[in-house]
Amino acid sequence: MTNESDPIAEAQAQIAAGHAHEAARALRARLADGRGGALARTTLVTALLASGDVRGALAEAREAVSLNPDVPAVLVALGQALLAAENLPAAIAELQRAQRLDPGHEEARFLTGRAWAQAGEADKALEIFGGLDSATPGLDQWQARARAMKDALRSDPGYVRHLFDQFAAEYDTRMRGPLAYAAPEILRDLADMVMHGRRDLAVLDLGCGTGLSGAAFQPLAARLDGMDLSPAMIEKARARDIYDQLTVGDIETVLAQPGPSYDLIIAADTLVYLGDLAPVIRGARARLAPEGYFLFTVEAAEEGFALGPKRRWRHSEAYLRAAAASAGFDVAGLVAAAPRREANLPVAGYAVALAVR
Repeated sequence: MTNESDPIAEAQAQIAAGHAHEAARALRARLADGRGGALARTTLVTALLASGDVRGALAEAREAVSLNPDVPAVLVALGQALLAAENLPAAIAELQRAQRLDPGHEEARFLTGRAWAQAGEADKALEIFGGLDSATPGLDQWQARARAMKDALRSDPGYVRHLFDQFAAEYDTRMRGPLAYAAPEILRDLADMVMHGRRDLAVLDLGCGTGLSGAAFQPLAARLDGMDLSPAMIEKARARDIYDQLTVGDIETVLAQPGPSYDLIIAADTLVYLGDLAPVIRGARARLAPEGYFLFTVEAAEEGFALGPKRRWRHSEAYLRAAAASAGFDVAGLVAAAPRREANLPVAGYAVALAVR
């Protein structure tokens, strides 16, 4: 750095000019010489994030907080690093802690709104954004993103990921206990009914979660792949050691891309996060081999599709039949089923088997 009188300003200028690596190198050298405080450390976090070194930024931010635990700007820097690492619950917690120390901290409030938006919580994000100065950089874009979420015909991927990342540690216990989750077994029974004893199948488990459905279908599979939005759920599924390949991704996006074909695609309690099922049904059809099947559960609606009070989408029988026909499927089976319970009552739904024409 050439301007020893204001090294932080020099670092910020380098970052703005696209030379974040150089700024980070100089700031690290300065801190190693014992010539920097909290501001140097938060600027270093900014430089590392700008250079794409999220892991390094996170390590430096945590070190800064350990040295300056009650400085709002330092907590905000950690929140930014956690956002970049897509650790939304932890990011929100640190940003909220910064606001408790400084309720007027505009950047902390804006970043909290951003974090809620990234988590798919549009209403929470918009409430925060509504209290910010309209000149806040980036506010218009994030408000527009949050409003678009509310109008979408599916649950926001960020919301689903956030929900299941939080839920992963206790998923099996809660689902098999209070919620009496039975979708994997319901689909396995349906498969036995419509597929006439076929074995040695290539199977894709959409929204595989911790692998409960994969475990139910493993005896039928020569190959078993899984896909889920939640990295935490994928790690739980990996621990079962039953899948040949596991992918973190959005099922609509991944199915729309070229990929391997399957004899059977299953989606147990997954399509409840989608309103318009046409994209995923078309995507499944494109990935199925001749004589392939798509089996899934949904919650029941009287007509069309609608968002229920638990933020889970419901679908009518007429809608499902029309969507299947439009995608080139025959309905091989469509039976009333209760994939889970809610408030000790069975949730009305359908188990559906679609066959490639």
